[in-house]
Formats: sequence, C-alpha cells, structure tokens
Amino acid sequence: MKYLKILLTAFFPVLGNAQDTFSIIAVDSATGEVGAAGATCVDAIAGLGGIKILNDIIPGKGGVNAQAWICINPHINLVNAISRMELGDSPQEIIDWLYLNDACGAQSFDPEYRQYGIVDLDSMGSPRVAGFTGSKADDYKNHITGPNYAIQGNILLDSSVLLGMESGFNSAGSLPEKLMAAMQGANIPGADSRCLARGTSSTSAFLRVYRPTDTAGSPWLELDILEMPFGEEPIDSLQTLFDLWTLTQDLDEAGEDQLRKLKIYPNPVKEIVNIELDQMIRKGKLVIYNLAGKAVFQSEFLDSARIDASELSPGIYEACLFAENGLLAKAKFMRD
Repeated sequence: MKYLKILLTAFFPVLGNAQDTFSIIAVDSATGEVGAAGATCVDAIAGLGGIKILNDIIPGKGGVNAQAWICINPHINLVNAISRMELGDSPQEIIDWLYLNDACGAQSFDPEYRQYGIVDLDSMGSPRVAGFTGSKADDYKNHITGPNYAIQGNILLDSSVLLGMESGFNSAGSLPEKLMAAMQGANIPGADSRCLARGTSSTSAFLRVYRPTDTAGSPWLELDILEMPFGEEPIDSLQTLFDLWTLTQDLDEAGEDQLRKLKIYPNPVKEIVNIELDQMIRKGKLVIYNLAGKAVFQSEFLDSARIDASELSPGIYEACLFAENGLLAKAKFMRD
C-alpha cells in the first residue's frame, strides 16, 4: 500500500503535507439523490486524478468523503467506509469502525489525522449524517453537520470557509444547485490557505450527483476540474460547467433531437471549422468552451459559421448555440 504523504513527497517534494481542504456531501430524501463536491490546493493533483479521489457514493443509499492525511492505491479507509455502508452501518457507526480499524495507522499515523463526512438514507428514506475531524489534522480544521449534509475542511483560511459553504447550501433549490452554491460559498482567496498567495480558493474542484437509478461509476452529474493554471479559479470554471450542464438538462427534457441539429465539420479540425444548423433560426450566439468550461470563442450566429480554429490549443471543445430561450443545440469537436 502507498501512503499519500509518501506519494506527495515523491512527486511534489515541497509539499509532503496533509491532503485536501474543503468538501461537502449530502442527500435529498425527496428525490433519493446523493451528491458531493470539494476542492483543494495541491500542485500536480491532476496526476492523482484530481480532488474527486476523496469521495465515493452508493446510488440511492449514501456516500463518504474521506480526507486530510489519506492512504491511496487504494484509498483504503474510503473503500472500507463504503463497504460498511453496504453492510448497513449508519454514518456514525462507520466513523466509529474506521477509528478503531484505521487502515493507515499501523504503518504511518493514527486516526486523529483523518477527516470524514458521511451521509445516507435509512430504511425509511430519512437522512442520517455524521462527521469527524481528528485532532491532528492541519489547522484551521472543523466540520459542520446539518439535517442532510456534512461539510468538512482542513488547512483552511478560517471558519468562514465552512460557514460560507453551509450558507450557500441552505440558500439554493435542488441538490445539484445546493452543492454548487456551497462551493461558491468557499470561493474566496485562500479558502485553502495554501492558495492565498495565488489569489484563488484552490486548484482542483469537483461536483457529482447520483440519482437512485444510476449505476456506480456513472453519475447523473459529474463535473471535474482536475487542475487549473496558476492564479485561475477552479470554482469559477466549475460554475461554468454547471451552468452549461443545467442548460443541457433543460434541452434534454425538451427532446434529444435538438442536440443533433448542430453540425460540425471537418472533425477533427486543424484550421477552419464549419458549424451549421439544419434549420433556419433567429439570431443567436455561438460559444465554444474548452474542457475546463472556459469560453474560448463567441460570435453572433445566423444559420452557419466558419471559424478559424488554428489558434485553439489541441484538445476537445464543445460548441453551444444559444437562442433567446436558452441552449438550442451543441456538439463536440476535436482540434488536432
């Protein structure tokens, strides 16, 4: 088994420090949805898969965020927590079990270095919540639990980060909206204190939601900012992706056929890309987003567009056509 402290020291010699900062996990008893979101300031975190490595969810049942000092390959305390949830343990019973059976303790530290947020739905569909912050996790550290959510963080600027997340969560509507609002509540420079000098909250962020009918590994909503360049805010990029997803959901409800009307060729493209719609529309706006959710091009659109893509970096892009009533069509293309 490899331990994160060792791995971070090997790949990122200047760190060797506690992993992760702020996260939230929650359930919606009305819909049966389970979701989580979080962020951190760890250089080269993309090489570990991004900050989403702290979370796992059982669709229709519950989920776990396991952070601070963690062992990985696998993240065995998280694996064990999910196993206990599958066996029927409550969130508090899971934390009690993890404390007595810490998977990293014998060879590295002790459970007082850990931090957990766990939520589930009991046999009657009622939420159960528990949180834990070990005394040896890095300051500022704490956790907050509510009727259907657990918020936790370490290496924080101060208590305002967790309080801002709670306020955001409780001010929004659906579970996806609540999670996004919670992340915006922590969108302040130095939310993870290691990012204070960069002027950002963090470097990596994620948000995911499972519906009860989803299968493990295939969530209804999955937004992932693996790692942003120095000084660029990942929660802003997460919001852009969330807004795009929301518009897409509205379009999906209106009919999948609309998604097929935006034609892009050639694809892949090296220089000039043609974008067409197979019906005449009123004046609209064409916006092209990169995988980080950042708009890299926009222009007015009638029924077609011819765009010089030579200045775009190689990668995957999504072209979205917006009309007066929202997203009308979209399609992905590759820049070679």
